[in-house]
Amino acid sequence: MKKSFFILLFGVCLANLANAQKLFTKAGRIDFNATAPSSPETIQAVNRTVRCVLDAANGNMQFAVLIKGFTFERALMQEHFNENYLESDKFPNAEFKGVVSNNATVNYTKDGTYPVTVKGKLTIHGQTNAVETSGKIVVQDGNVNATASFSVLLADYKVAIPGVVADKVNKTVKIEVACNLEPLKS
Repeated sequence: MKKSFFILLFGVCLANLANAQKLFTKAGRIDFNATAPSSPETIQAVNRTVRCVLDAANGNMQFAVLIKGFTFERALMQEHFNENYLESDKFPNAEFKGVVSNNATVNYTKDGTYPVTVKGKLTIHGQTNAVETSGKIVVQDGNVNATASFSVLLADYKVAIPGVVADKVNKTVKIEVACNLEPLKS
């Protein structure tokens, strides 16, 4: 009887360990800035409903972003972003699938700041391109925070900017990602 109890307890512990290796959020944040250097207008937006899953065991990660989830300071910018530039009715999501290539250097159970390299495929506006960027994973008191900054060229994702506003919109967009990850519950 005792032996069966310990086997059952061991099985529950293993199941919890397996689930704890997957970290998740549905409240991650992506900020982007597309302000041209000479533009008097600031063109930036934020999305606070980014979904991310990170498998701590192997470094595989995936992000999903609803394009209409980006909010701008001005409603007209948001309307143009969704209707004219990103065509969010036709391409409702952006997605990243990749891996933390140096995941073995991250100890998800020990407090610390771990520099990481992330490689994968980014899909925006129906176009997929390889991306690689540096970032960091911060483990503190059992919490895992992942951040990264990188830039994308609008032309790489076939996002056309009309000539009328071409001097206001930067052709290279700066993107910042921040996610507070928690163990994925089964």
